[in-house]
Amino acid sequence: MIGTRMVEDGRTAREIFEDVMANPARARFGFGGKLAIVNVDFQNAYTRIDRYKTAYETDPRQTEHANTISRLARAAAMPVVWTRVAFADDASDAGVWGTRTDTPDSLQNIKYGSDRHAYDERCDIQASDTQFTKRMPSAFHETPLQSLLVWHQVDTVVVTGGSTSGCVRATAVDSLSRGYRTIVPIETTADKHASYHFANLTDLQLKYADVVPVQEVADWLEARG
Repeated sequence: MIGTRMVEDGRTAREIFEDVMANPARARFGFGGKLAIVNVDFQNAYTRIDRYKTAYETDPRQTEHANTISRLARAAAMPVVWTRVAFADDASDAGVWGTRTDTPDSLQNIKYGSDRHAYDERCDIQASDTQFTKRMPSAFHETPLQSLLVWHQVDTVVVTGGSTSGCVRATAVDSLSRGYRTIVPIETTADKHASYHFANLTDLQLKYADVVPVQEVADWLEARG
């Protein structure tokens, strides 16, 4: 047999992730000449576990780590982007994505100007940063992100935020698909369950991105600041 039948060996998603990271089987995409930090959906609906059922936490220092590499990127004259999600009052701009549930906690019921839409106050967002509201998982979908990256002559995209299995993954796949070297710092991502989180980090590492400790990104930026 030349190919592979689906493996079922009883390992957890975290164990598989740790094995993949300990035994890299792929060449890295690496850093290019200029990066952008894209901080995906650091908004109360997804970060404030003290307020909302829809929020989740993986690394309690997630926002701190995102703030650190964002600060270092600014010091190196590299762009920083923050995204969030919200929809019209009638949710018409949510499309079919907004049809699976309809409760106060549902995605399409995040309204502009609401507390769920607001960025987490722990985020260190500066006036020079780019901010926009998106309506689909990827930060690239029908947003100004592509034009911004072209304008700044960026060749590397660092994706942080949540969820790992949702908007982070979608953004990373779209980033690679557009020709960008794509990097996902582990400690800056979060999801509701370890299985989703580590399974998607594994998939990103094997196919679409360099999944690295956040310190590696910080070190690269400090050398250029």
